[in-house]
Amino acid sequence: MPRRFLLTSLFSLAALAALLVGQTAAPVPRARARALGIKVGILPVGPLNAITDVTGVEVGQTTLDDGKDIHTGVTAILPHAGNMFRDKVAGAVFVGNAFGKLMGSTQVEELGEIETPILLTSTLNVPRVGDALISYMLALPGNEKVQSINPLVGETNDGGLNDIRGRHVGEKEVVAAIEGAHGGPVEEGAVGAGAGTIAFGWKGGIGTSSRRLPEKLGGYTIGVLVQTNFGGILSINGAPVGIELGQYYLKSALPPSNPDGSCMIVIATDAPVDSRNLQRRAARAMMGLARTGSAGSNGSGDYAIAFSTVHETPLVTNDAMSPLFLAVIEATEEAIYNSLFMATTTTGRGRTVQALPIPETLAIIRRSAQK
Repeated sequence: MPRRFLLTSLFSLAALAALLVGQTAAPVPRARARALGIKVGILPVGPLNAITDVTGVEVGQTTLDDGKDIHTGVTAILPHAGNMFRDKVAGAVFVGNAFGKLMGSTQVEELGEIETPILLTSTLNVPRVGDALISYMLALPGNEKVQSINPLVGETNDGGLNDIRGRHVGEKEVVAAIEGAHGGPVEEGAVGAGAGTIAFGWKGGIGTSSRRLPEKLGGYTIGVLVQTNFGGILSINGAPVGIELGQYYLKSALPPSNPDGSCMIVIATDAPVDSRNLQRRAARAMMGLARTGSAGSNGSGDYAIAFSTVHETPLVTNDAMSPLFLAVIEATEEAIYNSLFMATTTTGRGRTVQALPIPETLAIIRRSAQK
């Protein structure tokens, strides 16, 4: 059955009328995919349609934007608000393509545990952010005798819009992101670690989404947060958006045809899942990434980090994992769309990267659904 594009009452009537008569309306405010009538997949979303729908998960962000050449930051995902070293969570990492830097990944793979907040930032800032995270963890009450910390820090390269060599994210910004983390709505678009990123040639950034399984399938919640900075041929719910907008990989030998870049994907759940099945679930995030048209290029660093917030048995069995797999695929796909729809046009380093045009994109999706 073809996927449908649904126009909802949340999409402004004025903008809709302008589309129907082929006119350009006043600037359309940035909005999330579902607010624009785009329904991804079949599973229901959580109340906020965000990673924070998983109970206890918090997100904090520090954004640096000088209006000129600094567009960068840090995004912190906390599985819980306590001392992560003393109360570790089951975790796993899956690598789609390893052209990237994911500090701390090998210990997570070996032990199946995550013991710090998960931080996302800019490529050359990974060592500085990792060092700041270590300092933060060592200073927590109860960690006075700790002699080993495994900071988990991922990145994408925002050097197209940001003075990446300046390595502007330091301890102050990291602490602010961690201590400012909270539940509830998550800011998306050109914020935090997504302040200077580019996706499909348009402004990328931070995006999030969630899915909630029916009670007969466990009633579990799955949340995803992405940092998008990659190329390809943008497809939204199967509609050839990139092609029809004339911006896609291999259209020419010049940017934005270059598909290189990265996508960091963080997956949370309240399902009791061990590290082995968390890794299997993280692998499915690459299917959600592929649905959006990612080229999976040689120069991409595509990573998924998954964790469970619960410590209980019995664990979800292998035979019961398939609904969780689908939830990850759908939430990853929608989170990527949200990162694009919520991003705003950004200028840095003598370059302007436009936000994905909403009216034109919606018109393409509508035409595709009618075929």
